[in-house]
Amino acid sequence: MPGLHQSIRQLAVLTAALVLGLTAASAAADIKRTPSGRPDLTGVYDTGTLTPTQRPEWLGETEYLYPWFARFLNWAFEVASDWAVTSESDPDREAPPEGGDGFNTAGAGGVGGYNLFYIDPGSSLGEINGRVPTSIIYDPADGRYPARLPGVGARMGSVYQSFAHENTGQATWLDQAGPGPFDGPESLAPSERCLISFGSTVPTISSLYNNHKRIVQTETHVMILQEMVHDARIIRIGSEHTPLENRKWLGDSVGHWEGDTLVVQSRGFREVSALAGADENLQVTERFTLMEDGNVYYDFTVTDETVWSAPWSGRYVWQSTPDDRVYEYACHEGNYSMGGILRGARLLESEYEGHQASGGGE
Repeated sequence: MPGLHQSIRQLAVLTAALVLGLTAASAAADIKRTPSGRPDLTGVYDTGTLTPTQRPEWLGETEYLYPWFARFLNWAFEVASDWAVTSESDPDREAPPEGGDGFNTAGAGGVGGYNLFYIDPGSSLGEINGRVPTSIIYDPADGRYPARLPGVGARMGSVYQSFAHENTGQATWLDQAGPGPFDGPESLAPSERCLISFGSTVPTISSLYNNHKRIVQTETHVMILQEMVHDARIIRIGSEHTPLENRKWLGDSVGHWEGDTLVVQSRGFREVSALAGADENLQVTERFTLMEDGNVYYDFTVTDETVWSAPWSGRYVWQSTPDDRVYEYACHEGNYSMGGILRGARLLESEYEGHQASGGGE
């Protein structure tokens, strides 16, 4: 009975289409949308996570942890964090010993920086679809950065001399040929001059603190305000890239929609960006997908053929924090610290040259 069979098939197709349509409509109602129907990413998010960017080498290609083990690690991190705040973060503590001897007592440079009370890298290991990844990087398969090409390390060392310099309390840079780390404002590292973030912005990777982001979305633009150094990324939707000669610290970002995922492609970076090691050939593709719980699934791919031997990709979840706010980050307000750094360097140079002239040198 061909006619009956054909009718049954048509009914089955119609039923399937109806079910799929209802399912799609239901799914469409499960996330916040703009009047035009696009997913509405507007909100505040915490991008801090204890998931490491690179996977520990001993885990090899083990991409995920058992959830029960991840819960244990989260508990251990919470206990350690509580202990650190109560044990190491006395607001009435005395000044650190001269010269300093570690992060908790004197800061990263041994000269009295932040203690653990101010560090906020995240509160837990992230989860993706109920699984706990062992690293943000998932490609290459070992979860680690591809090999850097020859010469990249030396270039970065010259740019970040002021960070890499070992502070002995003496102007030992005078014994070395070439420019010194504190010759002038332009000698200081770009992040120390507050030109770029202290953590990677494009792509966004969790940093030691200040991990909040505020997204404001319109039909033609998406703005992502970074808590760290108060950078604002302006992403143009459906636009074309500006000429490469027009290079920017955050690159030139253009977005388009692929279904419910916002795809952002960035290029046109300067020779140094907040992504350590990257140069002006950096290109980044990011994917933002709004989830039913209000969080954002964030996936990115980095390509820089003059820095890394291969592209690399990462992913993690941005946690929605609607009750939080992103406050102003007044980095180097008034540049008082800049003047102090340079005046201190001139004083040390004077003392060092006098010591050498008096025969105190080796």
